[in-house]
Amino acid sequence: MLSAKSESDITSLAPSSPSRSPKRPAYYVQSPSRDSHDGDKSSSMQATPIYNNSPMESPSHPSFGRHSRNSSASRFSGIFRSSSGRKGSRKRNDKGWPECNVIMEEGAYDDLQDKAFTRRCQAMIALFSFVLLFTTFCLIIWGASRPFKAEITMKSLAVNNLYIGEGSDSTGVVTKMLTVNGSLRMTIYNPATLFGIHVSSNPVNLIYSEITVASGQLKKYYQPRKSHRTVSVNLEGTKVPLYGAGSSLSVSSNDRVVPLTLKFQIRSRGDVVGKLVRVKHQKQISCPLVIDPISTKPIKFKKNSCKFE
Repeated sequence: MLSAKSESDITSLAPSSPSRSPKRPAYYVQSPSRDSHDGDKSSSMQATPIYNNSPMESPSHPSFGRHSRNSSASRFSGIFRSSSGRKGSRKRNDKGWPECNVIMEEGAYDDLQDKAFTRRCQAMIALFSFVLLFTTFCLIIWGASRPFKAEITMKSLAVNNLYIGEGSDSTGVVTKMLTVNGSLRMTIYNPATLFGIHVSSNPVNLIYSEITVASGQLKKYYQPRKSHRTVSVNLEGTKVPLYGAGSSLSVSSNDRVVPLTLKFQIRSRGDVVGKLVRVKHQKQISCPLVIDPISTKPIKFKKNSCKFE
């Protein structure tokens, strides 16, 4: 039931003017106000229009109804007011959107390119400096290692067999032939204090009048630093034709002394800094000999009997 005051508030709209099209009357119904804090709901009733002519004029449509628009506007304005109250007021652009702070990059793009070029130059300079210093260091090490050469001492030559005879070569030519078998002993010393050496040689030859009558080969080996090593080389030559060079030799048993020359080359290689710094040396050795096949004693080399080049 409504009180007398609320019933008097209910009114009907008067008919529209003759110039406009007739519309159905709209009625207003009071609803409780949201601002009411006392218990009297009748004194705080608000009028809400009710349209009866079409669905478009009903309050359920979002585009009509003053109460719905006001409530929506109040909600949106409340949201913006609350957010602006928390974060402070923001400036808005022409379209009404809040403006944002834009972080600008410091420096121009040309400055970045200059910095990158400078860094590349610094890296190249650092690399070049490192290569230069390392090369200088290697050269210093190489120069300091050059004086350390392998020292070779000739010990003895033992001739086991020496035979002079006559025969024919593979083509049938008759000539004098020489057969020699022996063993050569020598000592090699590595004076280097920082590196070992790899020792090898070319063929060790016994030569008679520029004809090689016997030869042998020193096996390649590694010798540690500051060490001595005695090595031996077997020499062998069987029925070597002498042709015209053997005319001075006698086959008789009374005169069988044969002058020979021992020639060979010793090679040494020291790896100071891996394969980057290497020290190489070569020594050409030449020793004149006179072999008497009757004697069984080894031929000992004197200190100055061999020539080292």
